[in-house]
Amino acid sequence: MINAVVIDDEHYASRALVTLLQKHCPDVTVTAVCNNAREAVRLIRDTRPQLVFLDIEMPYLNGFEVLEMLAPVSFDCIFTTSYDQYAIKAIRFSALDYLLKPVDPEELKSAVGRVTGKQSNSLQQQMELLLSRFQQPQTLMNRIALPTLEGLQIVPVDSILYCTSQSNYTIFTLTGNQKLTISRTLKEVAEMLEEHQFLRVHHSYLVNLHEVRKYNRGEGGSLLMSDGAAIDVSRSRKEELLRKLQPGK
Repeated sequence: MINAVVIDDEHYASRALVTLLQKHCPDVTVTAVCNNAREAVRLIRDTRPQLVFLDIEMPYLNGFEVLEMLAPVSFDCIFTTSYDQYAIKAIRFSALDYLLKPVDPEELKSAVGRVTGKQSNSLQQQMELLLSRFQQPQTLMNRIALPTLEGLQIVPVDSILYCTSQSNYTIFTLTGNQKLTISRTLKEVAEMLEEHQFLRVHHSYLVNLHEVRKYNRGEGGSLLMSDGAAIDVSRSRKEELLRKLQPGK
């Protein structure tokens, strides 16, 4: 059994989440519910839960500030939030889980399943990534957490050469001829890396523009990457690619 607490300033939202957990996640026991972020810090310190469902948008302290006060964090965390693009991007970059309100039962089961099946010891590094983004929102993240089939790996963003879609998975090709398969779609990966010099040049490829060595003309054309790989460019993305490769024109 997993001992969990639910932190959400909206009473109806916390009650709804507890009901869903009781119905769909029998391995999770909710030991406490807190509707006040300040009290939540004391509650978590006193009860030491294994899992915290943490709302992001709360008065006085938001979810990230709660975690900051509890650092170093020793529990798993699943965030709950209304759509907040900035917060979601930071959470994805850290390979942590979040649920959009109103919470969907299937997404809840999937998130809890990932927590219970986790074999990684990288929680502290994930939290550091998340909090560094929160503390310095204008600074580009230089590391990204990747949930691979073998466990979590944290890699430098500039070590990523290109990413290849494989259905609901994405294959990362890194420097040193290393490849990692992660359980994220290429669309999700593109959203995480959009602030960096990455571009979706094809429905199957996302490339690091710093690693492009040559563009070969054609209907869409193709790219020669720094590792010698040839990457197809779709006709619909050719114009944007050429604009990015020739910013002064």
